Amino acid sequence: MTDKIKTTIYDVAKMAGVSKQTVSRVINNRQDVSNETRKRVKNIMDELNYHPSAIAQSLSRQKSYLFGVVTAGLRFIGPSRTLSGITSMAEELGYGLLLKELASFNSNNVKPLLQWFKSHQVDGIIWAAPEIEDNRYWLKDMMPDLDIPVLFITMEEQNQVTVVTTDNFSGAKAATEHLIQIGRKHIGHIAGPLDWWEARQRKLGWETALKEAGMQVSEQMCTLGNWSPKSGRSAFLELLEKFPEMDGVFVGNDQMALSVLQASLEIGKDIPRDLSVVGFDGIADSEFYCPPLTTVYQNQDELGRVAVAELASQIEHKINENIFVEPKYITIPSELIIRQSS
Repeated sequence: MTDKIKTTIYDVAKMAGVSKQTVSRVINNRQDVSNETRKRVKNIMDELNYHPSAIAQSLSRQKSYLFGVVTAGLRFIGPSRTLSGITSMAEELGYGLLLKELASFNSNNVKPLLQWFKSHQVDGIIWAAPEIEDNRYWLKDMMPDLDIPVLFITMEEQNQVTVVTTDNFSGAKAATEHLIQIGRKHIGHIAGPLDWWEARQRKLGWETALKEAGMQVSEQMCTLGNWSPKSGRSAFLELLEKFPEMDGVFVGNDQMALSVLQASLEIGKDIPRDLSVVGFDGIADSEFYCPPLTTVYQNQDELGRVAVAELASQIEHKINENIFVEPKYITIPSELIIRQSS
């Protein structure tokens, strides 16, 4: 038995009665081919079961059609939802993904990681790991030497990089303003870990809303969790001891808010009569909490999709015009969803 001979671009060209260059133009979706010729070539490709080499295509287009994606904490809802958006938009635009998950959120040993992506000839990198503590210190030293675009998701604005982020501050401010508008006079806050940039932004939104309303703000009105329901419970009970007059609470995420609802039931506090509760994230399950949770919805799927679209646009500019696009700070609006918990 002889080995099956692989069909080549020359076989397609010969059978279609065109040049190899014309077949290449059809493969690369060039416009300088008539519809009749394009249809004939594609039919021949199907008939011969010819599949173009991805490597050859990347060489001819100066693109690998690969993105590097750096993430962390995929066990958490937020990072996994963002990755879902990245994946779906990359698929739509014809890009593959090389994924690396950091061992820890505050990892700064990124040089080997960046070199690995460069060795695999990715067209660009999406840094989807959250900003925590000083895990962005390497930017000023390493970014100038990178010759591929790098886009960051969810971090503070910096003048040398493009960032796509949820508007955490405005969402938190809207949540607190809602509690004020329904007549709550003593509004506490359960924050996420304050080494996270998002947690600091949400706390700042709570503080700003209270101050603008002429209401008191003090550290006695705030406790910290670590995003988990278990931490939310202990933070809530601690906050009640420090701030027993509390009649409204803005919680840094929906998972911690879930334990606030449960613990309130256990200690005999009626929600929303005795205590109004607002979360943040808008996870799908929050609609089915008891009572259904008022929350600030952040569209993390859209966050990932916008990041991919923006990076793809920057790559096209780099290839076609040999320039890097000026850094942007793109903010995805959040939305207050009012339910029975407030």
